[in-house]
Formats: sequence, structure tokens, C-alpha cells
Amino acid sequence: MSVIGLGMMGTTLARLLLQAGYRVTVWNRNAEKAAQLVKEGAVLAQGAAAAINASAITVICVHDYKATGQILDTTEVKAALHGKILVQLTSGSPQEALDSETWAQQQGAAYLDGAIQAAPSQMGRPDTPIFVSGTANAFKQTEAILHIFGGRVTYFGEQAGAASAIDLATLSAIYGTMMGFLHGARIVEAAGFRVDTYGSLVAGIIATFGDFLQHEANVIHSGNFNISESPLKISVDAVERILQQAKDAGIHSGFPAYAAGLFRQAADAGLENEELAALIKVLRG
Repeated sequence: MSVIGLGMMGTTLARLLLQAGYRVTVWNRNAEKAAQLVKEGAVLAQGAAAAINASAITVICVHDYKATGQILDTTEVKAALHGKILVQLTSGSPQEALDSETWAQQQGAAYLDGAIQAAPSQMGRPDTPIFVSGTANAFKQTEAILHIFGGRVTYFGEQAGAASAIDLATLSAIYGTMMGFLHGARIVEAAGFRVDTYGSLVAGIIATFGDFLQHEANVIHSGNFNISESPLKISVDAVERILQQAKDAGIHSGFPAYAAGLFRQAADAGLENEELAALIKVLRG
């Protein structure tokens, strides 16, 4: 196995492979970052092409796809990639994944694009989620290795951009939740209550809210927006109250103003008497 890129995540991936008994070749633009891994048994390649030549499978995990291109788009690397499998675990967009796959295939390499949904300290656990898409045969050949990195490996098929799209979708849910949580923290502060107590309350709600989100996802998938759990009208009114309270308490109103604007568009479109998930009709444009 070869690993290119020895930031915090790349170093962790290489170390997990060493601990699993693999012979690991590593390369990084700053060779000093490989020193500890070499002490642990890794082999430091003299260049990216040498690292790729050393193994049938190469994992690259660097800052972004621009950095990937700077490393791989050389005459030596292109020649080395022929007949190899390239596993891209650098965060990027679906289009970047598709472009990277096309480029890899032009060099005669099989390609997998992946998204890691965990911090370096969370890698290697049974519940560590990793999303992967790309060539089915390449996935079969690398699946065991991917499970060393994380126990919850999900393959989303041969469309190379699929893993990135799912990654961005789940991150959207996470960041949306975080924005709402932080706005709620400001509500609590303004009301003179303890934020840590608020955190405990939210933690309890989140544990059961997943079932509601799954229901709304099922509604969207079915296309049947008849009211089944929560009329959209209730949320129109609720978000307006959150916006008004922000104004009354002098809290930054960017988050509730955005949400209220979307719900007002839904109401204006005549969606008030449909299930809450009907808001997606506004987001579809």
C-alpha cells in the first residue's frame, strides 16, 4: 500500500495500515512529516511516482484537488499510474471527482473517490463512516483496506461524484443543525439561562428527532406530501416567532431571517396545508 499526503489524516491512514500489518510506502512534499512513520516501519519514497510504483493501490489524501493535481499531473506519475488503483480521499466537489476519474482513466488507472466523515482521532473505529464511489472492480479490490480506515464503509456505485454529493448533503444537515443550535444558544443567553443546560436539552431532542427526519425523507421520496406528521403551516408561524424574538432581544437575525424567508415562499406558493417536507419544493426552484 502507498499513501500520498501526510497531514493529520494521511498520517493516520498510513499508521492504521501499518498496524494492520501492511507494507506501507509513503510520500509527502515535506519529507519531515514522514519521519515518525518511517520509525514505525513505513518506507519513504523519493517521489510521488516512486510511491505509486511501489504498490498496486495508492491512497492520496491532501488539502484539496488542486494540490492533488500539482502532485499527480507529471510525466513520471502518469506513467506510474498505468494499471494501478488510485483512491482519492481528498475532500472535494462531485465535479472535481468526475474530472479526477476521467484524468485517472486516461492514465490507465482505476479510480475510487471517497469522503471521510470523521476526524483523525475517530479513524479505525467500527462506527467510522466512509463514503466511496467509482469503479466497482476497484472497490472490490480495496474494500478490505477501506474497512481498516473505518467500519462503516458505504459504496454508492460507479458514478465517481456520488460519494462527494452524499458527503456535502450530510454536511449540509450538520452545519444547518449547528447554525440552529448556536442561534438557540444566543436565545438562551439573552434570556439569562445556562447554555450547558440548553445543550443537554438539545442532546435529548436530537436523539429522537432522527426518526422525524427519516419520516420527512420518506415523504419526499414518495412524492406524497399529504399531512402525516407536521403541517408546514406550523413551521411558518414558528420560524416567524424565532425571527421576531431575535429582533426583540437584539440577536443577530441572519439565520432565522433566511429560514423565515423560505417558509414564507412556501406559504405564498400554497404549500401551508401540506407536510413540512413540502418546503423542498421551494428549494427545487
